[in-house]
Amino acid sequence: VWSGDVYSSFWGLTHQVAGGLNYALSGLPYWTTDIGGYHPTMDTTSADYQELYLRWFQFGTFCPVFRTHGHRPHNEMWSYPLVEPALLTYDKLRYRMMPYLYSLAWRVSSDDYTLMRPLPMDFRNDPLTWNDGTQFMFGPALLVNPVLEAGATSRRVYLPANTTWYDFWTGEKLTGDRHIEAAAPLERIPLYVRAGSILPLGPEEEYADEKPNGPIELRVYPGADGAFTLYNDEGDNYDYERGAHSTTTLTWSDATRTLTIAARQGAYPNMPRETTFHIILVRPTHGTDEATTDTADRTITYTGSATTVKIP
Repeated sequence: VWSGDVYSSFWGLTHQVAGGLNYALSGLPYWTTDIGGYHPTMDTTSADYQELYLRWFQFGTFCPVFRTHGHRPHNEMWSYPLVEPALLTYDKLRYRMMPYLYSLAWRVSSDDYTLMRPLPMDFRNDPLTWNDGTQFMFGPALLVNPVLEAGATSRRVYLPANTTWYDFWTGEKLTGDRHIEAAAPLERIPLYVRAGSILPLGPEEEYADEKPNGPIELRVYPGADGAFTLYNDEGDNYDYERGAHSTTTLTWSDATRTLTIAARQGAYPNMPRETTFHIILVRPTHGTDEATTDTADRTITYTGSATTVKIP
């Protein structure tokens, strides 16, 4: 489902966020919008429209379905030269999130999960999350805060209580249960990661299954215990419904600084025999932003057998 042929304005963008969160609360997991709005209300070559398009694109990167569409002369990223570098950043990030996204899609099928999550779904004991229609979790790890005002360079963000958070872009560690004024220059959406998260990011690639062997960055955000289950299958049929798929459970012990990679469960035709994991313990300037991390804390070749990795 998508939100319809909406108009291009920040007013329209704001209502897409609230609409998507309400839709998710109804228990339906897959939803999206026409990034940039379907009906342009301004010249699409103008700086004003390109700002709106980028802010909408940033939000769309964290929608269950990532879709740019509209009644415009052109729709390629190079059609918006004033913001094209930033658009490419988020396009690459969406592809790098494929291991995370595909694993969450499996949870939708197996556990009735919902990817786009209003804050009360995960923080129901925190009253300050109950009436916020502008922030949301994307899966268990990512706190997404779309910028919804023209000309904004910052955005007020609430970090839910009883949780430690990391700035995705810088690695800065922040305590929860407070509002902050997050930096939001045009090229940045405020994005935070919950402590205890294991965020799998694939390599930069041009299409979804270009590099099935990885490498996959396992970004570990210390400060709490955590777990994540990686999922994979053939990717182009329904054989997974008959058991042709695999899962690998990852577990982080914060006290011992140990990542346990369990034995792979299941198999499917042409499954890679091995996968390279770059294990990254996130800290300021290390394991940050959308780019691949140059130096891993540990690198292992995973062949399906259980293994334990201690990170100093």
